[in-house]
Amino acid sequence: MTSVVTAGGVSVTMRGPVVDEAESVLERLVTDGVPAALVAKNARLWGPAAVDEAAKRLGWLDLAESSRALLPRLAELVARAREDGLDHVVLAGMGGSSLAPEVITRTAGAALTVLDTTDPQQVAAVVADRLDRTIVVVSSKSGGTVETDGHRRIFEGAFADAGITGDALRRRFVIVTDPGSPLEAAANEAGYAVVLADPEVGGRYSALTAFGLVPSALAGVDVERLLDEAAALTPALRQPYDNPGLALGAALGASALAGRDKLVIADDGSGIAGFGDWAEQLIAESTGKEGKGILPVVVEGVDAPGFEEVEDVRRVVLGSGPEDVGLSVAGPLGAQFLLWEYATAVAGRVLAINPFDQPNVQESKDNTAALLRGSAEGSAPTVVAGAPALVVGAVEVHAPAELLKGAKDLTGALEAIVAAVPEHGYLAVMAYLDRDGDAGAEQLRPLLASCAERIRKSPVAVTFGWGPRFLHSTGQYHKGGPQNGVFLQITGESSQDVPVPGKPYSLKELQLAQAFGDLRALRSRGRPAVRLHLRDRSTGVDELLTALA
Repeated sequence: MTSVVTAGGVSVTMRGPVVDEAESVLERLVTDGVPAALVAKNARLWGPAAVDEAAKRLGWLDLAESSRALLPRLAELVARAREDGLDHVVLAGMGGSSLAPEVITRTAGAALTVLDTTDPQQVAAVVADRLDRTIVVVSSKSGGTVETDGHRRIFEGAFADAGITGDALRRRFVIVTDPGSPLEAAANEAGYAVVLADPEVGGRYSALTAFGLVPSALAGVDVERLLDEAAALTPALRQPYDNPGLALGAALGASALAGRDKLVIADDGSGIAGFGDWAEQLIAESTGKEGKGILPVVVEGVDAPGFEEVEDVRRVVLGSGPEDVGLSVAGPLGAQFLLWEYATAVAGRVLAINPFDQPNVQESKDNTAALLRGSAEGSAPTVVAGAPALVVGAVEVHAPAELLKGAKDLTGALEAIVAAVPEHGYLAVMAYLDRDGDAGAEQLRPLLASCAERIRKSPVAVTFGWGPRFLHSTGQYHKGGPQNGVFLQITGESSQDVPVPGKPYSLKELQLAQAFGDLRALRSRGRPAVRLHLRDRSTGVDELLTALA
């Protein structure tokens, strides 16, 4: 059986068991009047406990029209940057502030350097690249994001060292933040251009706000087209039937209720680059709480290890998709942003959770701050006591002996980690490395998925995240979702360090504190967490890949 819901240039195709699962949930949503209530911004849709938060987080429903007010300001900023010869656009932002602009610019073929890391090697490389032609967009909804604050300070110092001061310095920064944030105050004092975002839109729903549009426009993207694409879908979201957002939300929620709480996402000719990473944050951070949720598993393609349809997995393809895949979603990027935001809000209703809060994210931040205070007082951040359980070549393995089960080499250690994943659980790889220089580490995801199929004779969901970027994404699910994950953290010795001007710590110390702070948060909840430390990054990554080959 196949059901296709099409409207506003978007199509959602459901096949086989998905149709049956979604049908009753969809009818209940219609009977409860959810489409009309959602468009009317009824904050009670997610229960009494969510009302206060939801009431100030539904502005994303209007962005296809309300964000058009930004277009004249964006045109001014673009013209000024071009006049100044600034064609290297660097975005300093985390989570929703970086993921959407990255998808937008990659899809449009526009150049944007995204800085969503505290890795000193990666940051140093970006700062050294075309500084004379660089304009920096600093994006932070709260205005207090520790990573972006550090990026701003580092670039201010680099520009000053290069003799770029006064008005020339002021024209090198564009600040995107919420009204009244400390970043707005600091930017106004410094004389930087400021674009204020809609305060009634949460970070992961902000693709079509200033957070998504400002860096994309500066990079040369026609952002008005995105708004037009979203506007074409908007009327259908008011309807009880022929509503792609409602159908997708019902399918996601119904699958999770039926035990298929892993959403494996693959692209099959959608023409949209990197959309899975954006959807991963939206879904994981919105639903992963109260011991339940939907875990997105972004894979490399429809033939990738881990894309198999198994008992606890629901597959979705971006694009037309093979005929045996339960869900396929197609449509232009602007409409897809709105579609998935709507569907995620609906899935939250189905799962009876608040899709607009992130109650477990703060703990890792607090742990990081505490470790940094200790560092400032002269004690290095530590969370792993004693010597590593195993050292092989350039790789230290920090893990409980009972988990390693007597492993003597990396292959045995990695197989033991995979074997520790409980039935219907998942393995999360969290790499605090250089996303550009250590990009080979991403190959650990498919290799570990293949390893699981080999030694367990059944697939295991394996996710991969760059740290600290994932802390603003799947980090909420790791701590607030079901207790069925095993966590493989990878840290690496950095060949250089970058001081953070005005702060008592460097990027190397900040990165380590973030890694250890999250490890501490996971272990405090009884989550099995292993740390692999690479004494030499390049060699260590190669040794890990070889051990799994």
